[in-house]
Amino acid sequence: RAILLRLFYFSNALLPLLLLESFFKKNVFYCILILNNEGKLDDMKTNDKKKILIVDDSEMNRMILTDILEENFEILEADCGEQAIKLLKEETVSISLVLLDIVMPGMDGFEVLKVMNQNHWIETIPVVMISAENSPAYIEKAYELGVTDFISRPFDSSIVYRRANNTIRLYEKQRRLEDMVTDQVYENEKRSNLMVAILSHIVEFRNGESGLHVLHVQSLTEILLKKLIKRTHRYPLTSSQISLISMISALHDIGKIGIPDHILNKPGRLTDEEFNIMKTHTTLGASMLKDIPFYEDEELMKIAIEICYYHHERYDGKGYPLGLKGEDIPITAQVVSLADVYDALTSERVYKKAYSHEKAMDMILHGECGVFNPILLECLKDSENDIHEMMNGNTLSYMTDQDVGNLSEVIDYHDGFSASERALELLEYEKKKNEFFAMMSQEIQFECSVESNVLILSDHGAKVLGLPEVIVEPLKNEKFLACFDDMMLQQFYEHFDKTTPEQPVIQFEFEMMLNHEKRWHRMIAQTIWSHDKVPVCTKFFGKITDIHREYMELSDLRVKSSQDGLTRLYNRETAQQLIKEKVLKHPHHLFAFIIMDVDDFKLANDQYGHIFGDEVLCCVADRLLQSIRSDDIAARIGGDEFLLFLEYKSSLEMIVDRIFHVLNTTYKDFDISVSMGVSKSEDVGTDFQTMYQYADEALYQSKNQGKKSYCFYQLKEGGQNDDS
Repeated sequence: RAILLRLFYFSNALLPLLLLESFFKKNVFYCILILNNEGKLDDMKTNDKKKILIVDDSEMNRMILTDILEENFEILEADCGEQAIKLLKEETVSISLVLLDIVMPGMDGFEVLKVMNQNHWIETIPVVMISAENSPAYIEKAYELGVTDFISRPFDSSIVYRRANNTIRLYEKQRRLEDMVTDQVYENEKRSNLMVAILSHIVEFRNGESGLHVLHVQSLTEILLKKLIKRTHRYPLTSSQISLISMISALHDIGKIGIPDHILNKPGRLTDEEFNIMKTHTTLGASMLKDIPFYEDEELMKIAIEICYYHHERYDGKGYPLGLKGEDIPITAQVVSLADVYDALTSERVYKKAYSHEKAMDMILHGECGVFNPILLECLKDSENDIHEMMNGNTLSYMTDQDVGNLSEVIDYHDGFSASERALELLEYEKKKNEFFAMMSQEIQFECSVESNVLILSDHGAKVLGLPEVIVEPLKNEKFLACFDDMMLQQFYEHFDKTTPEQPVIQFEFEMMLNHEKRWHRMIAQTIWSHDKVPVCTKFFGKITDIHREYMELSDLRVKSSQDGLTRLYNRETAQQLIKEKVLKHPHHLFAFIIMDVDDFKLANDQYGHIFGDEVLCCVADRLLQSIRSDDIAARIGGDEFLLFLEYKSSLEMIVDRIFHVLNTTYKDFDISVSMGVSKSEDVGTDFQTMYQYADEALYQSKNQGKKSYCFYQLKEGGQNDDS
């Protein structure tokens, strides 16, 4: 077969052979099934196979692709764009993949993609571009129109089969995941509503009130919030937030669990003392929720606490428990407060009869039940008809005519709203949310197909870098290379080459030029591998985050941790590490190790105080830094002792003498003098502890000779020391 296919490129005379072979193979297959009595007629059908639509004006190309795929897939063919659209309309649900040629007479592949986008087919049917035209402009445009992958001609049968199979399986897994996630989301939402309803009804049952109070408050809250966002942009609430607030409103009186029965269900008027106890249900409810050890950062919990705590505050400041006024009261509590008052007026209680809708509206609008936000009162008036219908309805559920109309339109448009479609909406929402967070966090998100060599940037990332969202062959793109220098790319490939299916993550830090400023960034990426016997990296995705401020702060901390807090010289630990590194780098160079201390430093502290003593030490440190080179190592190693490590080639005594005289000075009428001990690597070697020991011995000898002097440590013949 492989030989025949290759020969077919050169001679159409072999076409009858291929057709005969195909006919023979299929008919033998059918004959075997028919002769096998255990087989059924259904076994001959190909309905269980996934359908692939091949769209190409070349009959030869269609035959080659069919021959590669027909054993495991049902093949549909279209020789032009118009026929492809017709088949897509007829087989929208059953087509699992489209292999689409771009260059075709009449309606080309780009126009087919545009129609697929207009009809939203591209959202559920993956498209793989097949073309000999591999110019970046063509490929980029195809990706912009929604293609999933690109296969160039001439075809490699293993690559074609693997990509087709992997794409179909990926989309199937995605659909199953969407259905599973959607069902879980809706099931969890239903359970949450049920638990809130049970809890709130327990409270109302103990309060001797109808269970309808909770449902009424929920429905009224939803009505008022929907009117509110139409009337003003002052409170930017989303539909999901409105739904959440409405559900949580059922918990507004949960604090009544802690109120004694004789007060809670008293039929007559409460005494001042009893009323003060009743008012504590607001703080009790908020405290109960705050004491829950989990979910304190959840939006649901925060809204529930503020509704419990503030739903008896009044717009004029005459409410309780805090007497908040105006917009200091959260809008959630304001709306629930108005809904609660309306239902309390129109419902029968142990201490009162129910008022009519008209009477309740009149009492609220004329301030007989306290002062409310004027905008909310307008919303209440606008909602009169909806509220009246809800209160007089025969069911516990509430839906306005407008809501019914909107739902009807949605159902008509979608022709049956499935779990998959709901999941797609959720995924689209997640995509937008991720884009928003990427923008807010200044992240550059990206994904790249290794096989097709196409890099895709997030919308925000493309804007930040000044690059198109889709880049074909990025390493040949001058604008891309201008953003990422050779060192960064080398770092990336070094990390990339080390990844495996078991360790797929890439992470490193680098400097990148943005807006004419070099800033530190962190890249985190993950590689995706094939499931072949020998896995191959097919894609990677990740993000680049600006960490310049964090990096500089960390660098500053590193510097501070390496410095002496008073003099800003190195501390002993850092100096020791730097000295070891320097010696290791230049093992044959000549080094001097100098230890010095301030003469009569105790006198400075005793006569002038410790602050003055600190100033003396800082003066010595400053003069020391002024007298040495930038690559010399100076440190304060404790109290009034200092260390200096330097490299020399000749005339070390002249260098030491110059530094010695610079350090002997006067500070505010106090004579500063130092004593110094010096050891040389040519005499004692380059081991840190050894050089330190002999320099310290030389310092001790200097002190014995009298203050304000320095000594060199030298070995005599025979190994004895000679301090001079």
